Amino acid sequence: MNVYDSHRMAMMLQDMGYVKTDLQQDADLVLFNTCHIREKAAEKLFSDLGRALMIKNERAENGLQTVIGVAGCVVQAEDEQIFKRAPFVDFAFGPLTYHRLPQILKDIEAEKQSCVLDTNFPAESKFDFLPQNKAEGGCSFLAIQEGCNNFCSYCVVPYTRGVEYSRPVEDVLAEAKRLISTGTKEINLLGQNVNSYHGEDARGVERNLAYLLNKMAELDGLKRLRYTTSYPADVDDDLILCHKNLDILMPYLHLPVQSGSDRILKLMNRRHTAETYLEVIGKLKDANPNLRFSSDFIVGFPSETDEDFAATLDIVDKVGYIQAFSFKYSKRPGTPAADMEGQIPEKVKKERLDILQTKLFDLQTKFNQASVGKTFDVLFESSGRHKGQLTGRTPYMQNVYADASNNDLGQILKVKILSATTNSLEGKVANNG
Repeated sequence: MNVYDSHRMAMMLQDMGYVKTDLQQDADLVLFNTCHIREKAAEKLFSDLGRALMIKNERAENGLQTVIGVAGCVVQAEDEQIFKRAPFVDFAFGPLTYHRLPQILKDIEAEKQSCVLDTNFPAESKFDFLPQNKAEGGCSFLAIQEGCNNFCSYCVVPYTRGVEYSRPVEDVLAEAKRLISTGTKEINLLGQNVNSYHGEDARGVERNLAYLLNKMAELDGLKRLRYTTSYPADVDDDLILCHKNLDILMPYLHLPVQSGSDRILKLMNRRHTAETYLEVIGKLKDANPNLRFSSDFIVGFPSETDEDFAATLDIVDKVGYIQAFSFKYSKRPGTPAADMEGQIPEKVKKERLDILQTKLFDLQTKFNQASVGKTFDVLFESSGRHKGQLTGRTPYMQNVYADASNNDLGQILKVKILSATTNSLEGKVANNG
């Protein structure tokens, strides 16, 4: 979601006459877009701001002005603390108000305001005020839903992104068509809880994600379709059927479980149990036997016992994830879990995370190694590590490196896999001889 937001902000700045630079020393405007899911991300911001201040002071000695801004969820969570900890920041706004960026910069330039802070939850949707989106490559993100009503006890999203909002069907389809017309081959539909989507169609009828996926599949020129991130309890039969009937829907689904322990899941305020989660996985596999899964895991949640952790390892074995994101529990101020009894020592959290990641990486490595000798359709997205090399992704979101021309960027080519590591594959473009 932050990649999507950053892209839209960059478009607004370009419309105002700004030009991107890779060197912060050359920047008249430095804008940090932030995440508040984990504590380290927030602390990294203030570290980066300190370096930005040094550059701002160096530029000032040469008579150059530098405007520093902060956007995103850290602003929403920290509010006025942003300016107290970094008083040199010129403006800050939350993730729901970045459509106001052009006016904020105009006011600062005209010296109408300084130290602008906007953490409102506006009644209007920011999507109604953003410039028309366009592709930046063969794969594009498209936000269809924002916010969350689940209030998991460890999560800040409902407090930083607000309650759930779904964009109208026609607005989503119009943006998708613009992305396709400017070069997009694959669209990843985004939402904090994307499968709770309930946008209205042209007649004002609420539609679910399955309806939208079917409409997306009808768009000329779209070759691949994904959606991220789903909530297990909101996977309905209509959505499961999409994985059976829509060839355009990639055979890879990110479905966060967080823990394999029912007791911990209840403390997390998750609306699923290990059993109901596995039932959903089973239905999806029945619909599409080629479907593979990734997930999110939190270890060391307050009061987690060895038995609770063992249940998490057990669910990993039962599902056989091909990728996963796993983290130590991190206190987020203002969330119920931050005040729970039984906070787990850092050493124990680290030990459990090491055990879990070893298992997850082993599964990922085995899946990648099993890909050797197979041929996949690979969408090439960027230059590789070596000259004459491009990198792309298989339908299963595996990174692939192969020798290819820059003319192949944004294209889908057949690639035979020659070797594999835990994190990537190396292959040969089939039509290269």
